[in-house]
Amino acid sequence: MAIGQRLEIRQGQALVMTPQLQQAIKLLQLSNLELQSYVEDELERNPLLEREAPAGGREDERDAAPVAAESQVERLDQALEHGVAAETALDNGFENVYADESRADAAERGDPDAGGGAVDWSRAGAGGGFDGEAADLEALLTREKTLRDHLGDQVQTAFADPVQKMIAGWLVDLVDDAGYIPADLGQAAEKLGVADAEIEAVLAKMQTFEPSGVCARSLAECLAIQLKEKDRYDPAMQAVIANLEMLARRDLVGLMRVSGCDAEDLAGMIAEIRALNPKPGLAYATGEDSPAIVPDVFVRETPQGGWAVELNADTLPRVLVNNRYAARLTTGPKGKEAKAYVTECLMSANWLVKSLDQRARTILKVATEIVRQQDAFFAHGVRHLRPLILKNVAEAISMHESTVSRVTSNKYISSPRGVFELKYFFTSAIQSSEGGDAHSAESVRHRIRDLIDQERPHEVLSDDRIVEILKEGGIDIARRTVAKYREAMRIPSSVERRRQKLAAA
Repeated sequence: MAIGQRLEIRQGQALVMTPQLQQAIKLLQLSNLELQSYVEDELERNPLLEREAPAGGREDERDAAPVAAESQVERLDQALEHGVAAETALDNGFENVYADESRADAAERGDPDAGGGAVDWSRAGAGGGFDGEAADLEALLTREKTLRDHLGDQVQTAFADPVQKMIAGWLVDLVDDAGYIPADLGQAAEKLGVADAEIEAVLAKMQTFEPSGVCARSLAECLAIQLKEKDRYDPAMQAVIANLEMLARRDLVGLMRVSGCDAEDLAGMIAEIRALNPKPGLAYATGEDSPAIVPDVFVRETPQGGWAVELNADTLPRVLVNNRYAARLTTGPKGKEAKAYVTECLMSANWLVKSLDQRARTILKVATEIVRQQDAFFAHGVRHLRPLILKNVAEAISMHESTVSRVTSNKYISSPRGVFELKYFFTSAIQSSEGGDAHSAESVRHRIRDLIDQERPHEVLSDDRIVEILKEGGIDIARRTVAKYREAMRIPSSVERRRQKLAAA
């Protein structure tokens, strides 16, 4: 058999992930905050991108970007005419946005802008700001005090010894937002160079600070501190505090045994414990404001009885390509490297603008279909939430399920019934016992919670009884499913609920 060579042509299909496609997919799954950060980076990196001026703005504001671009064009033209690379003209590299060169290295090579003492102090304001603006003293004075600020003020007046004040300051830094200190201080004595007894003495004094119960190392210690201040920390109360796990289980018989009290006295002590604050530090600001959820889509009811869906314009980045700037850069004799750089920037800018527009259209399309399929929820509430999966929406709008999944991630919709994540509307189906339409799992969970909330102390519903009630309402569900939903909502069993309701009665 002879061995030879031959040429074959085969045809096949393959999905090629171009950089532009990767960018579009990445933008699609970003939240509005992440998108803003991404666009800011692109504005810094690409000189052909600029912010779109708001409609109705002043003429000088609308013309500010083109004027700046023209000056940048002139600088770049001059540099290119003298044979300087584009990287040097733009004061930056093509691949590295931020230079790694330190000020000391720049000063060593003789860079006049290195800042080695050439600070323009004439621009310093009277209040000490380098931008010429005085410090906002009113904002400083009216700033809400944090827990650490409050404890720090008390440390200054409670301790005169510098060593103790240093230890107290170190402990203040360990206090969390709830007011607790870690139970295990580790090698605190070794780190601070003091004895363990001295740290304990400082901590004991700090536990007398306001708010009451602060600087405790455990829940039991926090409650004990508050009870001591009220002069209610007797041996019986001490036994109850030492057995909080029994109180959590509602083991009243065991608590009466360990405390030596009857049912009436124990009920009184439990009422006192309930009146205490288990997280005293939360009464003060944490110093870290949680970012509010900004909806991506708004839903409002129309006069005709339908639902109007619109994008939140405040979350949409407004960028455009400075074609005038690009035309100046691409005309005239330029170096090969400079032309390649300008071409790359122009393509990247155009693709970004196109991807942002496509992202907005896709979000609106998906949100509109979700509202169409869940219109009963917006009209009547969670009981009317229909079963919905990604495939249903994808087939309706002729998109892939993965695209719908990316769109619904970290995106929120604002409606008359509140703000919901788009993924909230996707729930599994529970079949009807009467052969009708299936029920949404979320609506079933809502019904289970309603049934439990309406319980009476002597008529607590078991999981089996909840199954019977739901089947009477046309919902075919198993007992283990009810138990799973109940545990997911952190609702205790019927036995625990009966103990809680009887104790609260």
